[in-house]
Amino acid sequence: MKRLYFFFLVLLSASSSIAQNGTIRGFVYDQADGEPVIFTNVYLKGTSYGSATDINGYFTISQVPAGEYTLLITCLSYDTLSEIISVKASELITRKYNLTKSSRTLGTVYIRADSQEDTTQTKISVTKITPKDITSLPSIGTPDFAQYLQILPGVIFTGDQGGQLYIRGGAPIQNKVLLDGMVVYNPFHSIGLFSVFETEIMRNADVYTGGFGAEYGGRISSIMDITTRNGNKKNYSGMFSASPFGANFIFEGPIQKDKGNGGSSSFIISAKNSYLSKTSKTLYNYIDTAGLPFDFRDIYGKVSFNSSNGSKINFFGFNFTDAVTYRSIANFDWKSNGGGANFVIVPGATPTLIEGIIAYSDYKLTLTDQTNLPKSSAINGFNLGLSFTYFIGKNDIKYGLEMQGFNTNFEFYNAARRHIQQEESTTEFGLYVKYKATIKKLLFEPSFRLQAYPSLSEVTPEPRLALKYNLFKHLRIKAAGGLYTQNLISASSDRDVVNLFYGFLSGPENLPDFFDGDEVKSRLQKAKHAILGFEIGPFKNLTFNLEFYYKYFNQLSNINRNKVYDDTPDYASKADYLKKDFIIETGDAEGIDLSVKYDVEHFYVWAVYSYGIVNRYDGLMTYHPHYDRRHNVNLVATWKPGELRKFEFSVRWNFGTGFPFTQNAGFYPYMSFEDGIDTDVFTAEEELGILYGEYNAGRLPTYHRLDISAKRVFYLSETAKIEANIGATNVYNRANIFYFDRITNERVNQLPFMPSAGVTLRF
Repeated sequence: MKRLYFFFLVLLSASSSIAQNGTIRGFVYDQADGEPVIFTNVYLKGTSYGSATDINGYFTISQVPAGEYTLLITCLSYDTLSEIISVKASELITRKYNLTKSSRTLGTVYIRADSQEDTTQTKISVTKITPKDITSLPSIGTPDFAQYLQILPGVIFTGDQGGQLYIRGGAPIQNKVLLDGMVVYNPFHSIGLFSVFETEIMRNADVYTGGFGAEYGGRISSIMDITTRNGNKKNYSGMFSASPFGANFIFEGPIQKDKGNGGSSSFIISAKNSYLSKTSKTLYNYIDTAGLPFDFRDIYGKVSFNSSNGSKINFFGFNFTDAVTYRSIANFDWKSNGGGANFVIVPGATPTLIEGIIAYSDYKLTLTDQTNLPKSSAINGFNLGLSFTYFIGKNDIKYGLEMQGFNTNFEFYNAARRHIQQEESTTEFGLYVKYKATIKKLLFEPSFRLQAYPSLSEVTPEPRLALKYNLFKHLRIKAAGGLYTQNLISASSDRDVVNLFYGFLSGPENLPDFFDGDEVKSRLQKAKHAILGFEIGPFKNLTFNLEFYYKYFNQLSNINRNKVYDDTPDYASKADYLKKDFIIETGDAEGIDLSVKYDVEHFYVWAVYSYGIVNRYDGLMTYHPHYDRRHNVNLVATWKPGELRKFEFSVRWNFGTGFPFTQNAGFYPYMSFEDGIDTDVFTAEEELGILYGEYNAGRLPTYHRLDISAKRVFYLSETAKIEANIGATNVYNRANIFYFDRITNERVNQLPFMPSAGVTLRF
């Protein structure tokens, strides 16, 4: 109680201090389309008072002493905006600014938009991604978020076909994906080159590979928080692009035009469709006479209503589908739908920002493979949240609540053909508070989350902390850590060399009573993160980021690959590991991530090296999961020659050491006894059984691939242009393995050399 009293006393003192000074807040927009200008600097000339805009274009400069100041807004490619502002004691000033694109061509001028953020934000294990970043990569078809994620430090990608992302030792189910605050359960298509997100409508994506704050909950490995643009508030505009892989279309515009002083409303809709399964039969028939079997369609729409003071509400919805037929291997398809609303409220009397979300989404996938035993998984549910950010000078307090409810329905057959089925409904609640303080050279960011799982009768406290110390101007030390829990788990066949199916389960009940001699008291997945990092910028165009990480997964649930008996009274004497649907595991992931960025004039280079070790222990053995990759290298370079930069040349090379897999030790005649004790052993047909070697003791060959692309822009008018591009994936035709049939010894490779050409019209 004394601590609580002290906390409120500090808040009261801070509030009293604020009352004696003034506050300047507002929004910064692009004059051309009304879109927020994000992460730009707003400051009072000749003082230390300033702020950076957030993803809504919002800024707050508080605790400003009374007086007259010159407010400056500076942003690369925009004209600098200035205004004389008189601040009175206790005054709250609200402004709305529109920046104009610079009409002058700059010569050799270097402006690092993130230099201010480097010293004012902890930025531990997080990468901020914009459409400009994504389009700087060599792209196959059109630039895509999925292709960019593959080059991030700590991210392991399992391949071009059926690829999944594993982030610092975490499985895909342990990555939380948010689209405008709405939970998306599968963001990637079966062909690993494309995500469900349309690059052109993305505003920003924050990818946390670990150590994230208490505002995020329900996952134990990573967070992907994607925000889309609002529609153009001033004019109708759009984009159409086509390539051998598919076509993309965007159309946006005002419903009620933004005239500068009043409210406005706008819309944006995007659609993309793959026709690779048809075009590949002609263009890429040397790959497979049946063509490339990938089909997908993504539709997303958003309507925005904006008030004159910057408050707004957005309504959005999506429909994503994916279907693939791997020849002689499997038929796989999934569908996802969802919709919701989010809002931002700017109260008139206090330096506070209120944000909220309410959304619903569903996802269903099915897989039929050579066993002819269908596997299916479905999940649907809602999520809602409300947060408040209170600004105190350079510091701020953010607190809020979240609620999520979902239903899961899962059906699966393990390697012993034992049927595993589960249907569950569950809810989750989260309360959190996060405080950000700047104490001279130290950035101090403690946060706390109280996560409740009513359906599991569990409540977990989750303290977290992030620190950064600006040791020198070009050297910063940072650290982060915390406790994390989640309810959802994934179930997959770990016997496969490559996994295609990932089902969704919630808090499985059929768990062992004991694990490694200790009683199992929880059904949650649990993890602890610890991160230490260094940021070094010896020159203004060269930066190094080095991070050491350790994740300890102190409880995981997994499907029981050893189950051979039903968990019934008839088999009460059998060991749990032979009859339970699920097992308990522990594990850890440790590694080093190094990234080097060099950005000068027309040349950009990004180099990433990751070293990692992932271990799991299931009570019987210690093993490396199938995504355990020791070394991973990504090299990216982009060159934009000429003053107008109409041309762009890009190259990317990826190298990764081999994944572990379980080798065959032999074969034997196998009888499934489908009719139980009534099976006639004399007439029943035998099948080919497999004797497995030591679990995941083998290693697949190394993976490496070179991609290139070239672009040329043609300007048709002030508002219209055409972009032509050519490129190729796997330029030197490396035979990277995708799938290996254990019985026939047939090897299926990832994508071979594939040229591509496309055209994009913007208007």
